Formats: sequence, C-alpha cells, structure tokens
Amino acid sequence: MGSEIIKSGPQKAPHRALLHALGITDKEMERPFIGVVNSHSDYIPGHQHLREIGEAVKAGIRNAGGVPFEFQTIGVCDGIAMHHQGMKYSLASRELIADSIEVMINAHPMDALVFITNCDKIVPGMLMAACRLNLPSIFISGGPMMAGKLPDGTRLGLTEVNEAVGRFSMGELSAEGLREIEENACPGCGSCSGMYTANSMNCLTEALGMGLPGHGTIPAVSGARKALAKNAGERVMDLLKENRRPRDILVPAAFTNALRVEMALGCSTNTALHLPAIAHEAGLSLDLDFIDGISHSTPQLCALNPAGPVFLEDLASVGGIMAVMKELSDHGLIDGSVKAVGADCLASILKKSRGADEKIIRPFEKPYRPEGGIAVLRGNLAPEGAVVKQGAVPQEMLVFRGRAKVYDSEEEGAAAIMAGEIQAGDVVVIRYEGPKGGPGMQEMLTPTATLMGRGLGTSTALITDGRFSGVTRGAAIGHISPEAAAGGLLALVKDGDTISIDIPAKKLELLLDEAEIEKRRKAWPGPPDRGFGGYLARYAMQVRSAAQGAILKAPGD
Repeated sequence: MGSEIIKSGPQKAPHRALLHALGITDKEMERPFIGVVNSHSDYIPGHQHLREIGEAVKAGIRNAGGVPFEFQTIGVCDGIAMHHQGMKYSLASRELIADSIEVMINAHPMDALVFITNCDKIVPGMLMAACRLNLPSIFISGGPMMAGKLPDGTRLGLTEVNEAVGRFSMGELSAEGLREIEENACPGCGSCSGMYTANSMNCLTEALGMGLPGHGTIPAVSGARKALAKNAGERVMDLLKENRRPRDILVPAAFTNALRVEMALGCSTNTALHLPAIAHEAGLSLDLDFIDGISHSTPQLCALNPAGPVFLEDLASVGGIMAVMKELSDHGLIDGSVKAVGADCLASILKKSRGADEKIIRPFEKPYRPEGGIAVLRGNLAPEGAVVKQGAVPQEMLVFRGRAKVYDSEEEGAAAIMAGEIQAGDVVVIRYEGPKGGPGMQEMLTPTATLMGRGLGTSTALITDGRFSGVTRGAAIGHISPEAAAGGLLALVKDGDTISIDIPAKKLELLLDEAEIEKRRKAWPGPPDRGFGGYLARYAMQVRSAAQGAILKAPGD
C-alpha cells in the first residue's frame, strides 16, 4: 500500500491538496515516496553534519526516480549527557526514537525509508523502528570522527580526555596539560573516534547487512562518506523494486554474523543491550547465553581504542568491516548466504573484500585473544548475567578478589573516587542504577575513567547494575541482573564484603554465607525513591531487565 493510501482515487483529493501545498507536482505524485529519517542536531558532534548527509541521500533518491521527504528524530550525545541526570535519559531515548518513527511513518505513509544515524542509542532506536515498520530500508551513518592529535604527534580520543581528569585530580597533570588534551581530542564532526558505542553499533549495522560496505568506518569528513550517502539514496529504490525488507535481511544468521564481528572487533558492552532489543523487534530471540557462546568461539582480531592505539580511520584504511568479515568467513565463522542491502547475498560482497592486514586486523591464527571482546559472567551476584568488555581488561585483573566499597548512585561513587576514598584492592559497587532503579541505566564512564587516571586500573574493579560507555576500559562489570532495585543480591552488599571476579571462568560472586544473605534480605528496606516523574517514571514502570535488552513490557506482561 505505502504512499498510495494518500495519493490514489477521488477520495484522496484532500490529501493530494496538502501535498500540492508542499510543491509536489503531478509527475512526482506518481513516483514512490521515500522517507528520509534524519537525526541531525546542532548539539551533537556526531550529528552536526547530518544535514549535508541528508541532502546527499535525497539527491540519490531523486537520481533513481523517487521523491524524498525528510524528517528529524531526537538524539542524545552520551558524552554531553554524562555524569548528570541527562544520562538517565540516554538509554530511555532509544524507545522514544523507535516510537516516534513508527508514529510518523504510519501517520504519513511512505514506500521505503533511508535512516541517517550516527550515535549511541539513535542507531539501535532506528534499527528497532525499521524492524517494526518492515518497509524497504537502508541505513547510512554520518561516519566516525578522526582521531585527535597532540602537538607532539600523540593520537588520542575521548578515552584519554576522561582519564586525564583523573590524572589532574592526582596532581599528575597541570591545568594547561588538561586543556591541551581537551582542545585536541575531538578535531571535528563524526561519532567519537574509537570503538565506542556509536561506532560499535554503526559497524554492526553494516555487519547485519543494513548498511552498504563502508557504512561503519568511512570517516565523517571524507568525500567518500557523501558518495556513500548518495549511493544509499539510489540503492533504496532498488530495494523497493525488489521488495527487500528488513525482516528479510535481519534473520538469525545475520545476528550471528554481527555477533562474530562484535567479538572480533571488541565492541562496546552496550551492544549486549541493543542487539537483543533489535532482534526482539524482528520477531527473534537473542539472549546472553547465546552471546557468550559466540564470544567463546570467536577470536578478537582488533584492538581499537580504548583497548589499543588503533582508531576507526585506521580500520577503514585496511578494508573496514568487510575485511574483518572476510577473515572470519575464510575460517567458517560467517554465513555468506544472508541477504544485505548491497547484494543478494553477503558472499558476493566478501568475494571482493580483502582479509586481515596482519597489523590492524590480525590473522585468525594470531589473534589478540582466543575469545571475543565481550564476556558474560554469572554467579550469585548476577544469576541472570553481567557483561564485561574483557578485551579491555588488564591481564592482572582478569581474576581478582577485593573488598566492597558500596555506593547507591553513580554520583556518590564518582565523588568517592575523586576524593581518594578508593584504594588498591577495592571493588567499587555502584547500585540502583539499573534500567528500573536509575531509572535509565546510567553509563559509568566518569568513575571508571577516574580510576584509570588515578593509577588504580590494575588494582581495583568496579561492578554495577548500570552500564558502561564504549570509552571505558579496565575491570568494569556492568548490566548486573537482576538489578538492585528489583531485589537482586547487589542490593544487599555491604562495605567490606569480599567480592570474587573470575573473568576466564565467567564468575561474579559475593563471598557470603546464605544465612547472612537471608538475614540481610529480610532487613532490606527496598530501593530508594529517585523522585522522577514524567517520561522516566513511565519508563521505570515498563522497562525489563538489562538481561532482556532493557526493552519495554508489552501489554499483558
């Protein structure tokens, strides 16, 4: 049906009259209407340039005989929202983005869609909407930011800025040195330059088959990015003719492929929230046990910032995501039969791709790690699972036992770290920051980066029912489920308790006897009242566990 609902027949004269008011000609009325869903914003570095990307997309649509209609969505920059109440809205914005696109397209029918995205929760929110609407669709990201560079040639990204704050608090970095890092880390538009959440999700969008080759890695400032945007606009018209829809592409094998790439790249732990949520909208199930199984059987081939000195522009220079997939495919870990927006089957794309360059993408036989970058831990503290970016954990912290220092909010924990309350041998526990308890599952970048900056990255750990920025490195374990606000054991931990972390064994335990646990459970007063109204209050009532992707409850749940 598509746009014909508002264009065909005498009864649609009022609809056509309003379209004529837009300047639509009779000839255009006969052509397909293509929605261009843009997340441009003057307030997000990754999205400031998306108006130009949108113009390129619309040019491509017109080249191929379509009529583009652009509209905007909201977006949150996690870096700007970090460490204040704005972060509570970040994950929650994912659902608003998906819902708002659903509203717009069902109220203003289109024949196909181009999604222009770049950062953090905007990518999964748009993918969820694409699955829900199931119109022929293609994604084009704004591309990654170039790495920053200090006057001495040292390259850096946002990770180094956050850790510099910790060094400054210790007196190890001057105010001038901090300012120099601040001014040089983010040289221009684009999603932040390392394998943080935005770039993780853009790379996985390409691996899922929803973006053309280069979608995840071609730099934002490159002319090739604008050309790719035109190609996406043209290609969506082919997808419309072929009637190829998101649910034709986003089949179980596509998610398995994406998880292989996630593990090979060492992506952000936030992907363990977003891929299950996207799969749910596609009518599929993707749980933490499956994710962990893929990690166990997939080597980590790349060590991108913050895990290493490599940035997205470097990965782009050696073939990007298709080169990673080619290396995995040559060793039987990629299903090439799946469809993609750029080809009838992925295998036809991979035939033209190069494999490992042996430096930025290591050969399958010589990986950085024999397992993938993300691990799922379980134990009495996390019977439903917890997630760690094991590829960014120092070797000496893979197995650790320490004494708990407990804080009931991210702000309290960060202040304690900055004040020097945390010592070697401590496990910082930050709780009541889960999807329901936060609400909104705050990212813990400030406390983790401050620990690293204060020189505690190889002697302390941090565990939370909140989540971590892709910028985070160190022994940072998040997504603990069930969360403290839901009565999980995390709510009962006290200062001085012993916590055992064994990442190779996939274990996270509170070393406390059952009698004491039961005594504390009976005395537990319940979660603190955060006092939020409006959207966050409604979100807290509806959101499910992080182990289920923090999706919202359906009617009847």
